[in-house]
Amino acid sequence: MASQFELNVVSAEQKIFTGQVVSVRVTGIDGELGVYAGHTPLLTAIKPGMVKYTLSDGNEAFIYVSGGFLEVQPTVVTVLADVAIRGEELDQQRILAAKRKVEESLSKANDVDLSAKLSREIAKLRVYDIVNSQLSRRR
Repeated sequence: MASQFELNVVSAEQKIFTGQVVSVRVTGIDGELGVYAGHTPLLTAIKPGMVKYTLSDGNEAFIYVSGGFLEVQPTVVTVLADVAIRGEELDQQRILAAKRKVEESLSKANDVDLSAKLSREIAKLRVYDIVNSQLSRRR
């Protein structure tokens, strides 16, 4: 059985990552999903949050996704998201400003769309924090 498989992470605007990995972790609508080579085929929706993948050399990388779909095939795993941002490209100040703006709007009107926006900004912050803690350990 192969120990690696191809991962494709695609946003509405561009291909974010394509390469061989040994594992992928995402948050599905029913909880955390871990995918390894030989995983059973699967198609599921994913929540806003992190796609974490491990390369064959053991290095881990992180991508924020706004939600979307995960498709697992025998040799290829694909993540389709409206928005996908590499962890190292996330800007903490921009995220915090957007989060504050949404929180202010939400305090004035309880809106489901604003709640979803707030969830996405919080998910971005989580990915940002994880990426920065990983970078700190490498230094």
